[in-house]
Amino acid sequence: ASLRRQGITVNRVKKQAIRAGRPIRGKDIAIFTRQFATLMAAGVPLLQAFDILSRSSPKPALSSLLSAIRNDLATGTTLQAAFRKQPLYFDKLYCNLVAAGESAGILDQLLGRLASYLEKTEAMKSKIKSALMYPSTVLLVAFLVSAALMVFVVPSFKQVFASFDAELPGPTLLVMAISDLLVRYGWLILGALVGSAWLLLRALQRSEPMQVRLDQMLLALPIFGMLVQKSCVARWARTLSSLMQAGVALPEALDISAKASGNLCYEKSLARVRTDVMTGAALAQALELGSPVSAAGWSAGLRRPLFSPQVVQMVAVGEASGRLDEMLMQVARMHEAQVQWLQKRISVLMEPTVMVVLGLLIGGL
Repeated sequence: ASLRRQGITVNRVKKQAIRAGRPIRGKDIAIFTRQFATLMAAGVPLLQAFDILSRSSPKPALSSLLSAIRNDLATGTTLQAAFRKQPLYFDKLYCNLVAAGESAGILDQLLGRLASYLEKTEAMKSKIKSALMYPSTVLLVAFLVSAALMVFVVPSFKQVFASFDAELPGPTLLVMAISDLLVRYGWLILGALVGSAWLLLRALQRSEPMQVRLDQMLLALPIFGMLVQKSCVARWARTLSSLMQAGVALPEALDISAKASGNLCYEKSLARVRTDVMTGAALAQALELGSPVSAAGWSAGLRRPLFSPQVVQMVAVGEASGRLDEMLMQVARMHEAQVQWLQKRISVLMEPTVMVVLGLLIGGL
C-alpha cells in the first residue's frame, strides 16, 4: 500500500535473506543514541537521521533494527511508540525519556543525557568485567594444566612407582586415585559439570527466589559485595536523576529506576520505598528502612544496609533544598568514583591471591 501511494508498481516480491552477524549489545545502543542525539541537535529530520544511521551501521542486526523503526515512523508512529515495539533493546527508561523529550520539544537534549547515562553504565560494566577477567583466565588455565597433568603425566609415574615395591605416601595415593578417576570417567565428569552448570543457569533464569538468594550472597561478600552494592546504587541514582530531570513523576521514576539497579534485592527494596513514598513518606525516610543485604546464616559482621547513611543524608538534603535530581546525580558520581577505586583494589589483591592458589595447586601436584 505504501508503494502504491508512491506510484510504484510491484512486479515481484521476494523474501530477503537474513544476514548473520553479531548480536546487538548495550554498547551498540549507547553508540547509536549518541549519534542520534548529534543528528537531532544538528536539525536533521527524523526519517533522514534513521536512514543515515541505518546505512552507516557496521552491524547488520542493528541496521535491520533501525530500518524497522524507520518504517514505523514513516507510517505515522511516534518515536517513543516505535521504540516500545523493541523492548529487547530499548527499556522503559529509554522509552520514557524519549516520550518526555517529544512532549516537551527537547528531544535532542534528553537524547544527549540518555547517551551519557548509557555510556557511563557500559563503562562501569566494562571495568567490573576487566577486574574479574584476569583471575578468571589464570584459574581456568591452572585447571586445564592440572587436568592435563592428571590425565597424561601422572599415569606415566604409576609404573615407576610400582617398580619401587614400597608403600607410597598418602598424598601420592590420593593424586593417583584422582588421576585414575579422570582417565576412566573424565568425559562423564566433564559432561556432568557442564550439565549441572546449564541446569543451574536455567534454574536461576526461572526461579526468582534463587536469583534473590544469589544476589544476597553477592552483596554479602567482603570486598566484591561492596563493589556490587556501590554499582547498584550508582545506576539507581543516575537513572532516577535522569528521569526526574525529564519531568517523570517520582513514583513512576522509582519503579523504572528500581529495575535499572540490576539486583533483585534492590528492586524489591525499592518497590517498598515506592509504596512508602506514595503513602506520604519522604524518600530519605523510606530509603532508611532498607533491609540488611546478607543471607540468613551469614556472619552478622557482613550485614550492611542497602543504602548507606551518607546516601540517605544526601537524599534528605536534596529533598529539603528542592534539588533532589542534582543531589542524586552527585550520589551517582560519588559511587562511580568509589567503584573505580574498589576495582583497582580488587585487581591489586587478586594478583597475589591467584599466584598463591597456583603455587599450592601446581606445586602440590
